[in-house]
Amino acid sequence: QEQLVDSGGGLVQAGGSLRLSCAASGRTFSNKAMGWFRQAPGKPKEFVAVISYTGDTTHYADPVKGRFAISRDNAKNTVYLQMNSLKPEDTGAYYCAADKFDRRWGPLTGFLSPGAYNYWGQGTQVTVSS
Repeated sequence: QEQLVDSGGGLVQAGGSLRLSCAASGRTFSNKAMGWFRQAPGKPKEFVAVISYTGDTTHYADPVKGRFAISRDNAKNTVYLQMNSLKPEDTGAYYCAADKFDRRWGPLTGFLSPGAYNYWGQGTQVTVSS
């Protein structure tokens, strides 16, 4: 069964750090761009970051630039999101997602919408206290 499993969330004080993981199983996702989204209560899913299938290009939403870093280890079929200098507004459920298509990269606008992805993790909760 093809699936993505998100982990690493938790409760952290403002200014703290967390590292989220997204482990893929059932098939290889090494030929797919991978994204992270987040969703606060009562709000739609929001793009956070995306990494190319080769792992050499990344893109971030403005609110997380300079604080978050997305990476991937294709040998482990895993994607990571390192989150530093966390703020209360970063609170929400975080989801990883895999591109609908194989070996696609560009234009970046094609990766900002949840509709670009067809495999989703179950989400991991991040709560940042002030």
